[in-house]
Amino acid sequence: MPSRSYPPLRLSDRAESISDAISALAAGIAALRELSEPPRRAVGADHIVSAARKLNGAAAVLALSVLADSGIEHYRGSFRNRAMYAPLAASALTLIASLVGIVDLKPRRHLVRDAIYAVSGAIGLAGLGFHTFNVMKRPGGLSWLNLFYAAPIGAPMALVLTGSLGRAAESVRDTNPGQLPSLLKQPAGKILTLGSCLGLVGTIGEVSLLHFRGSFQNPAMYLPVTIPPVAAAALAGCLTTQRRWIVALARSILRLTSILGIVGAGFHAYGVSRNMGGWRNWSQNVLNGPPIPAPPSFTGLAIAGLASLSLLEMERDID
Repeated sequence: MPSRSYPPLRLSDRAESISDAISALAAGIAALRELSEPPRRAVGADHIVSAARKLNGAAAVLALSVLADSGIEHYRGSFRNRAMYAPLAASALTLIASLVGIVDLKPRRHLVRDAIYAVSGAIGLAGLGFHTFNVMKRPGGLSWLNLFYAAPIGAPMALVLTGSLGRAAESVRDTNPGQLPSLLKQPAGKILTLGSCLGLVGTIGEVSLLHFRGSFQNPAMYLPVTIPPVAAAALAGCLTTQRRWIVALARSILRLTSILGIVGAGFHAYGVSRNMGGWRNWSQNVLNGPPIPAPPSFTGLAIAGLASLSLLEMERDID
């Protein structure tokens, strides 16, 4: 039988065959990666409203803390300045607006709530100026003694954070379905994670100052200067890496921080009872003992951090 002869394979044909093989291999690898990756969640109105309601909840806790704390402290100061009534009114209105926001399931901004939050933030900034002036006008100016016993500089920032979180909640709620929430033209998850981290750092600074004034006489006074810093560091880590175990770690520590805020209020109540006369002399000891409403500010910031992590994960699932 005569042998068949085939034309020699040209160099261009060989290159084309190799290219086809590489393309097929790349397609196979891409298919395997898609199978191995976790399914991506769709951005729906329910996810967005849920995150907004968490932010409303964080604002509510902070507003309640500000209302009770400023009420006690300004009453102790006999409301010498009429402006001392402003944070009470602002925090009370913000608390009501936040409670309404928690039960609001509508995916759109509420203009009245948004305005209340904006006014509260502005009053908080004004309070920061008043407290700074109160410290600086004393003999010695910016000194440790004045930072210990003058109007607390960091306290008005809690009202600023309350208003900021509330406005963020309304902005997130106003996001169209299928789109990612944004703040300041940036992804809302990143902005809120950074804001929660900075809020924790500021609160840790104020607590460290006041517990140092108390000489850390109770070992439990070290808890709010050890656990929240870890939570802040974990939140900062979530901004720099997409590893899910870091997000899970941050979520766990934030939950612990939220519990710490409630437990701290109990420790402060115990501190009040240890003053002369205990709770029988409550009208004096509540004013002079450790501030009972202050620790739940950690709870509010932890809730805000948890909401920001939910938004951050949503953004990364879409990327």
